[in-house]
Amino acid sequence: MMDELELLKRDWQKKDKQLPQLSFDEIYKMIWKKSSSVVKWIFFISIMEFLVPHLIYLVPSMSKNLAVWKDLGLGNILVISNVVQYSVVLFFIFQFYKRYREISTLDNAKKLMSNILKTRKTVKYYVIFCLSLIFISFIVMAVGIYLNEDPMTALGYGYKAENINPDKLKTTLVATVVVLGVVVTLVMGCIYFLLYGILLKKLNKNYKELKEMDI
Repeated sequence: MMDELELLKRDWQKKDKQLPQLSFDEIYKMIWKKSSSVVKWIFFISIMEFLVPHLIYLVPSMSKNLAVWKDLGLGNILVISNVVQYSVVLFFIFQFYKRYREISTLDNAKKLMSNILKTRKTVKYYVIFCLSLIFISFIVMAVGIYLNEDPMTALGYGYKAENINPDKLKTTLVATVVVLGVVVTLVMGCIYFLLYGILLKKLNKNYKELKEMDI
């Protein structure tokens, strides 16, 4: 039995010697290329995410939905929200581009590990900001409905509900908007997880591989 075990060990050792041995630099270049590709995709996806909603706003029905904010007396808040959104999102897109450019020119494994960590944090903060903005927008709309004297007309129904307590109607509308906000935020969270979560998982794998190389 011992002789058979020794023969197996020797056989595996021979096979191991026949396999191509990769140097540290070769392994680093492979990880570097994979990391650069992942960050590039994060950058491209963030740009598409910024542009696509603006294309949707060209649809007439979407323009009418935006008018609801003005009818609810939230026009100024919408303008402020858009300024904040554009400023912060463009800042994050610039950060993704910056991370991509940094990784594309790196020649140091430790710097690559540091950049991977920075990218992961940037994506995390970006997703938190976007999801928070979505939920806050629904909360602001709920407040606008609550403060409006005739929310049904403001929402585009064009009539006042009869035989219904106005306070109960407002409460129902506010509750509906808040629940809808939670659902939309969760759905968008799942989409963000699919878009960015998979890419971040690859980056994390690259980081672990670098760490295992005892850098």
